[in-house]
Amino acid sequence: MRIALGLAVLAALAACAPAITPSAAVSPDAGGSAAAIASGPRVEQPPVTPPTPPGTNLPDFACTDLKTGVANTIAARAGEVQAYDRFVLQFESIVPTYSVKRQAKPVFPLGASGQNVTLAGSAGVLVTVHSATGATTFQGDTDIVHPEFQVLKEARQTQDFEGSVSWGLGLSKPACMRAFVLNDPARLVVDFQITTS
Repeated sequence: MRIALGLAVLAALAACAPAITPSAAVSPDAGGSAAAIASGPRVEQPPVTPPTPPGTNLPDFACTDLKTGVANTIAARAGEVQAYDRFVLQFESIVPTYSVKRQAKPVFPLGASGQNVTLAGSAGVLVTVHSATGATTFQGDTDIVHPEFQVLKEARQTQDFEGSVSWGLGLSKPACMRAFVLNDPARLVVDFQITTS
């Protein structure tokens, strides 16, 4: 009896309750995969760009003999612009490692001879290029004199020996400078700032 009474109460409650209709329908994809009918939020991994594998920035193939890492100097130039004086060393293909060092006087050693040379001006800068030579490729003056320039008075090659090329630069006074490399053609550029004081 109790069971019958419990069933009657449940039937009455079910008849009085509002009808529940589904608000969304789930339909499996054509393949009926479990991922398509799974419930819960979908979290997708963001796209990740894979790292560049090593060896993708290789030089082009060449159908000629290959040279070792010695850069050939082919020219030196000096110029004056409104705000700076410029010294340029040009190379056949690449600019090798280099150093640009200021010094108090424009006195430079001449290679391995032990002799010194004094250039025009009162201050100096030594430009040294490593793994370089100009013995068979350099064309032009190895002593460039410009007394009319405001800062760079003289540029002279002081060494081309055992894979090292050096140029001494005579300056009218100590000057702020910048050095950088340009391509096509390969050049090492050293600029000296012209100041009004």
